[in-house]
Amino acid sequence: MVLTNVWIEDGCTSCGICEALCPEVFLVEDLSTVIDDVNYSEYDAKIREAADSCPVQVIKFSE
Repeated sequence: MVLTNVWIEDGCTSCGICEALCPEVFLVEDLSTVIDDVNYSEYDAKIREAADSCPVQVIKFSE
């Protein structure tokens, strides 16, 4: 299935794992954010790995 949306829910600890795994999609400043205008399907595996690796499980996506 193709990823159509990626977001970060409240509770981010800014650990930086998501940006380290997928800097094309995630940016950590004060909190982690999702970069706009990215074709998520190009980074499907990296996004899923970032979501699975998030220690507080706040990275979400829809297909």
